[in-house]
Amino acid sequence: MTQENGHPNFVRILVVEDESKVAAFIVEGLREQAYAVDIAVDGEEGVYRALNTPYDVILLDVMMPKLDGFAALARLRAAGCTSRILMLTARDAVTDRVAGLQGGADDYLAKPFDFDELLARITALLRRPTALVPDELRCADLSLNRRTRKVTRSERPLDITGKQFAVLEYLVLRQNEVVTRSDLAEHVWDEDFDPASNVIDVTLHHLRNKLDRDFPQRLLHTVRGVGYVIKA
Repeated sequence: MTQENGHPNFVRILVVEDESKVAAFIVEGLREQAYAVDIAVDGEEGVYRALNTPYDVILLDVMMPKLDGFAALARLRAAGCTSRILMLTARDAVTDRVAGLQGGADDYLAKPFDFDELLARITALLRRPTALVPDELRCADLSLNRRTRKVTRSERPLDITGKQFAVLEYLVLRQNEVVTRSDLAEHVWDEDFDPASNVIDVTLHHLRNKLDRDFPQRLLHTVRGVGYVIKA
C-alpha cells in the first residue's frame, strides 16, 4: 500500500503518542488532510500495530510509558519495519536527535511544533521513494498527478476531493484489477471506519459522476457483489 510521492493519497499513518491532547491535535489535522490515521497510546502498542499493519509513516513520541520511543524504534528496525519514522519529543538536545537518527529514524521534530511544519515534514518523507512509482498516472484519457494532486480527463480538469483522489489513485494503480470494499477500507480509510457504513459506496458514486458523466467512455465500473475496477 505504500505510496511514494505527493500529498495524502492513500497514505496510512500511525501516531504513537501518550498525551491525549497532543494526539487528538495531530490526528484531527491529519484526517482533515485526508490521511488515514491510527493511534497507539504507548510504545508497546505502537510496535505491535506497526509490525502488524503496513504504515507509510509512523509519528513516534520519545517519552512514553511501557516502552520509550528510542526502544520502540530499535525494535521496529530490528524487525525489518521499513515505514518512514518521524520522532516527536520535547527533548530537543542534539544528542537526542543524533540518537534517534542513528537509530533508524527518518526525521526528528521537537515539541511544541506548528502543525504546518509537521505536515511539511510528512510530505517530505513521503517523497522519499521506496519503489519506482511515477508522479503521473494514466488510464486511457484520465491523468492523475500524484505530486500536484491534479486530475484531468481529456485534458479537462476534474474537481476531486482529497478522499476521492485517494480512492481514484488506488484504483488507477491497480487498473484492470477488481478492488474490493475491504481493500478500499484498509488502504484509504483508517481503523475507525465502520464497515456497516455506506461511505465507500457514496464516495464511489460521486467519483463516478465526476469521472464518467460527461464523457462517452466509462472508466469506473462496478463488479456487482465484488467491488470496483478502473479500466479503459
